[in-house]
Amino acid sequence: MPDMLVKLYDLPDLHEPLCRTKAIGIETRRPNPWEKLILLEWVESTFGSTWALECETAFAINPPSCYVAVEKETLIGFACYDCARKNFFGPTGVAEAERGKGVGLSLLLACLHAMRDDGYAYAIIGGVGPAEYYAKTVGATLIEDSSPGIYDFGLTRKAR
Repeated sequence: MPDMLVKLYDLPDLHEPLCRTKAIGIETRRPNPWEKLILLEWVESTFGSTWALECETAFAINPPSCYVAVEKETLIGFACYDCARKNFFGPTGVAEAERGKGVGLSLLLACLHAMRDDGYAYAIIGGVGPAEYYAKTVGATLIEDSSPGIYDFGLTRKAR
């Protein structure tokens, strides 16, 4: 899967998507340090150990380089940046039953705006699945010859 590039100086507004999800009872925010284990266990059980390990690196800094979506004190989504590599967005995921509510967009934009606020002009979305979604929502463009990129899986491939 190829990587994509996003211009962080030309992002859609963050306020409107956050207001839409908040209106239906979903809060998008950075996780608290004491929520780390809960988040990592949820990511591992929902999306797998590789994403959980990437997400864990988000807690190496304060505030963590990730966001969560919470509905009625239940974790329903997450998004990270600066985890696999500096300037990379991802991993990100929303519980299957919660998709289609705008949660993914709120998480994506929260991370990209945070990256811009951290001084980045561009962000790389690594190993994208839904390329059309990223192109439509944030104007992401494919990076030619970027597959497999950093995701060659090195030692993890050998361990399987």
